[in-house]
Amino acid sequence: MDIEAFRKAGYQAIDRICDYYASLQERPVVSQVQPGYLIDALPSTAPERGEQFDSIADDFQKLILPGITHWQHPNFFAYFPTASTFEGLLGDLYSSSVANPTFSWLASPACTELEQVVMDWGAKLFGLGDHFQNKSGVGGGVIQTTASEGLIVICVAARARYLREHPDAKLEDLVIYTTTQTHSLGVKAGLVLGLKVRALEVKKENEYGLRGEELHAAVEEDHARGRRPFIVVATVGTTNSGAIDYIEELGEVLKGYPSIWYHVDAAWAGVALACPEFRPLEKLDAINQHAESFCTNFHKWGLVNFDASGLWVRNRRDLIDALDVTPEYLRTKQHDAGLVVDYRNWHLGLGRRFRSLKIWFVLRSYGVEGFQAHIRKGVELNEHFASLVRGSRDFELVTTPSLALSVFRLKLPSTSASSPDSAESLAAFNDLNRALNLRVSAHNDKLFITQTMLNGMICLRFAIGAQRTEKEHVDRAWDLIKQCAEEVVEEWTRNSES
Repeated sequence: MDIEAFRKAGYQAIDRICDYYASLQERPVVSQVQPGYLIDALPSTAPERGEQFDSIADDFQKLILPGITHWQHPNFFAYFPTASTFEGLLGDLYSSSVANPTFSWLASPACTELEQVVMDWGAKLFGLGDHFQNKSGVGGGVIQTTASEGLIVICVAARARYLREHPDAKLEDLVIYTTTQTHSLGVKAGLVLGLKVRALEVKKENEYGLRGEELHAAVEEDHARGRRPFIVVATVGTTNSGAIDYIEELGEVLKGYPSIWYHVDAAWAGVALACPEFRPLEKLDAINQHAESFCTNFHKWGLVNFDASGLWVRNRRDLIDALDVTPEYLRTKQHDAGLVVDYRNWHLGLGRRFRSLKIWFVLRSYGVEGFQAHIRKGVELNEHFASLVRGSRDFELVTTPSLALSVFRLKLPSTSASSPDSAESLAAFNDLNRALNLRVSAHNDKLFITQTMLNGMICLRFAIGAQRTEKEHVDRAWDLIKQCAEEVVEEWTRNSES
């Protein structure tokens, strides 16, 4: 493909992308294809001779798009949102146009320095302290692929620091602390690094957040058994329910154990710190006072196309000391003189994508006010959804709504003879709500939500955050959920009577 052929194909691609977004609302939310559809449709080997690009582009429309679940669809309320904006899309296009692995400042100075700038912009946007900014020369921010990879990086740094401070410690005694509501990233980090993971139990009466006294008891118990907890992973906005651990209490406890690293994972909810009114809820002051690292994903609720996960550390030396590998062929005079940041020493790989460009595009195009407006819209829409649940005799909220997430369940019909608190009742509740989830899932061309489990309780999650979601989409989703619930209850009652 020469320049003119690329120009022609590029014009066509942009036109088709625009047509795709113009028709997005009419497309099924979830792909309706069957497993193996694409494997059967494509040849088993690459073509011997190159094909015309028009044909290749047409096959994207014909073969690939039918197998796409549209996470940016206005009726997508499952998992957490995945951002997709035109600014982010163009940022990816431009960054792909400059072939660059960005592993060092010299590889392309603009790539490194723009990342330093946008990560400082992000720190200020979210209210993080000066110690988390690159300009401080002590801490700083770096873009990771995901929060999961970011936690692995942090665990490597925390482990290295702990072993320096406790050279007698054995790897098999080291323990990562999470909670029973922490994202699977905690367990994944343990698997990758070959370390124990202890999930501390959290309680419904604490809104599924970890308390300081529970952490203190666990540390003392493990120390008595010869184990060495070396990192605590606290969460602001859990996947299951949007729960927030007691950030300040945990920080106060960890003052007594200075060798234990304190990481705050706010992959979904952290971007809401852009709005000052949500900072007390998310304990920003405690994060700034106690946390040694903080993570939030621009690519979830933060308007930047996947992947772009922000990770900030209080002391960059902890990362560099653990991850710096500089063979002679990577050595530069700027690095040796300490004049520049080489981001290869801040993450697991050597090469890395030029992700800062799309963050720069988004933050410049939306501005702080536009970013805040997007977050507030999601929260307001969730407040509307929660009001619909509260106003229903058939449903109940399981937890306090968290920002743009509500967790709810269908109540047992009044004909049920079970005690509300009995094991029999819980089993019936769970069967009923599993059935509701299956019934709603049968309509996943119109609506996509997911179920979860909270301390043995099956419930449904409704997560808002797509840029194109409006009140009308929430209302239609609620109408469909109610319709499905009526069908499930009718069938459940009929089966109970027979």
